[in-house]
Amino acid sequence: MVKILATFLLCCLTLFPIASTTEAARVLAQHGSRGEAVEQIQAMLMELRLYDQVVDGEYGDGTTAAVKTFQRKMRRAQSGKVDTALFLLLSRKSGLDFREFKHVKVMHASAYSPHDPGVNRHTSTGARLSKGVVAVDPRVIPLGSKLYIIGYGFGTAADTGGSIKGNVIDIAFNSRHEALHWGRKNVKVYFM
Repeated sequence: MVKILATFLLCCLTLFPIASTTEAARVLAQHGSRGEAVEQIQAMLMELRLYDQVVDGEYGDGTTAAVKTFQRKMRRAQSGKVDTALFLLLSRKSGLDFREFKHVKVMHASAYSPHDPGVNRHTSTGARLSKGVVAVDPRVIPLGSKLYIIGYGFGTAADTGGSIKGNVIDIAFNSRHEALHWGRKNVKVYFM
């Protein structure tokens, strides 16, 4: 009887393998990790208002603390590590699914606001100038394109400008102070 039961169990395991928990629990990033996955984690945490530091792709103390806060809010063990399941949960909760983006491009970004000298309060497309508006070269990024800019957030290509040529964008903020604080920098721009 024991031999028949053992043979039956062996057959069942061969025909219906048990899903590996190591795949679901594979650690994607943890303290000390670097790279694009870490940038994406930081961006999702920023969208959830759990991370307010620079999105730099380096998994340091700030990222670890933000991940632990998210894990606590989701009633999960506070390991500070991001596995596949936690990454997908972060994506769902933040509304930021990097799988939806068609491509990514590094661009030079400057900032502006409706309070800057010589700036109109409405864009070249007629939209009200506010955070989320991005001035683009329409030959590079079609007007109306939905974007996600690392360190800034979601935006829409809704303006143009005389100095916005090629791989250059100008991102709008609600105040001159915010725009000056942003300054100029190279950023990753994800295209929907």
